[in-house]
Amino acid sequence: MVKIRIENVVASTSLGDELDLQSIALGLDGAEYEPEQFPGLIYRLKQPKTAILLFRSGKVVCTGAKSMHEVEESIQTVSQQIKKGGQKINMHPKIEVQNIVASSDLESEINLNAIAVTLGLDRVEYEPEQFPGLVCRIDEPKVVVLLFGSGKLVCTGARKPSDVEVAVKKITKELQGAGLLR
Repeated sequence: MVKIRIENVVASTSLGDELDLQSIALGLDGAEYEPEQFPGLIYRLKQPKTAILLFRSGKVVCTGAKSMHEVEESIQTVSQQIKKGGQKINMHPKIEVQNIVASSDLESEINLNAIAVTLGLDRVEYEPEQFPGLVCRIDEPKVVVLLFGSGKLVCTGARKPSDVEVAVKKITKELQGAGLLR
């Protein structure tokens, strides 16, 4: 079984109808809020190591988490701190995963030119002068897999960890079936 490592989970939620970012920035130690440069407040947590983006609309984006548990923990931590500051917020928001980025290793070097020809130009992009990896689109689950000559791969666009597993199994099986992977 190929080992898959989740590198980043990006999720979003809403803490309410409107957030007073100026007062949150004053109450959260280390918060970055420069509305002239970016419309949201950026708050980096050390544990778990994530970044939370808060917007005036009440929308929240969590990035940098390695699992759904870390996403939930990060949003809960920030929510409690905002509530302490006196703002009325939804303490149990519905969290939705937007993107999971994961990496894996096929443990064998691969010939990207041969893969590009075999998998077909309708689902593959490979321009080595522009980018060293081959971009392969998978329809089910709807993800993008970046393959590198070293055999390493990155999967992006997944909504749940099982999507990553299915995609990696699918691409591995396809490459083995075509005789392009030992």
